[in-house]
Amino acid sequence: MQTPPTFVFVHGAFANSFSFAPLQAELALLGHRSVAVDLPGHGFEATFPAAYQAPQDLNALAVEPGSIKGVTLAGNAARVIEVLERAKRNGPTILVGHSRGGITITAAGNARPELIDRIVYVSAWCPVDLNVQDYYAEPEMAGTDPGAIAPAFVGNPAELGLLRTNFRTADPAVLAAFKQAISADLTDDEFRTFLNTFQPDENLDAGTSADRAQAATWGRIPKTYVRLAADASIPLAMQDRMIREADALTPDNPFEVRTLEGSHLRWLAHPKPAAELLAELAAR
Repeated sequence: MQTPPTFVFVHGAFANSFSFAPLQAELALLGHRSVAVDLPGHGFEATFPAAYQAPQDLNALAVEPGSIKGVTLAGNAARVIEVLERAKRNGPTILVGHSRGGITITAAGNARPELIDRIVYVSAWCPVDLNVQDYYAEPEMAGTDPGAIAPAFVGNPAELGLLRTNFRTADPAVLAAFKQAISADLTDDEFRTFLNTFQPDENLDAGTSADRAQAATWGRIPKTYVRLAADASIPLAMQDRMIREADALTPDNPFEVRTLEGSHLRWLAHPKPAAELLAELAAR
C-alpha cells in the first residue's frame, strides 16, 4: 500500500502556522497528514510588544526591538528544509507555499529538490525573471496601491531592521484598504478575525537573483500553481506571468495550473475547496 504524502505548509508575510488550521482540519477529515511551518520569528517566536496592546503607544512601538531582526531568506529555507527532512522519513512530501511563502519554498526547492515530491504555489511569489521586489514595478501590479496601507507602517525599517505594521489600527481607511487587498470577499468579522492572527513584524530579506527558481534543481520538481481568481494582492495577471516565466524556464516540466475562486485569504477562511484540490493532488 502506497504511503500517503505529508503536506508541508509555508505561510506568507506577517502570518504564521495558525493561518492553516482550518485547512489542516479539512485535510485531516479527508484522511491527510499535514504540518504547518512557523518561519523564524513567527508564531510563538514572534514579538508582540506591550506597546502594540491597547491602549497603543505608537511612539514606543516605533522603536521597540523585534525578534525577527536579522532573519534571512536562507534561514527561512533552512527551517523548511529541516521540516522536510523529518517529514520525508514518513514518505512523500508536498510543499505548499502561499503569498511571500513562495519565495521560501522556491529557495528550498533550489537547495534540496530531492526532499520534495511536488511543490505547490497558491497565489504565491515564484521569482524567475526578476527579484520579487522588482515585480512590484511591473505593469501587472499597476492596480495595487501599497500607499493605501502606508499609515499602518510603524517605525523606520532601516533602524528597526524589520518591517513593522500596526494591524490593530482602527483607522477606517486603512482597514478598508487591507480588506480590499487581501479579503474583499470575506465578511467584516471574518476579515478582522484573520487580521488578528497576523503579527506586527516581518523580516526584510526577500532574496536576490541567486534565489530565483533554478532549472537544474527546482526545475526537476513536479509543480502546481493554484491561481486565486479574485486576488487583489497578487493579481491574476501577475500570477499568470510567473507561471509563463516558470514554464519557459522548464518547458519539459511546466506548471500544472488550477484555479480557486476568491481573494488572497478566502481559501484559508473557507478551506473546503482547497482541501479537496490538494487531496486530489495527493491521490496521484
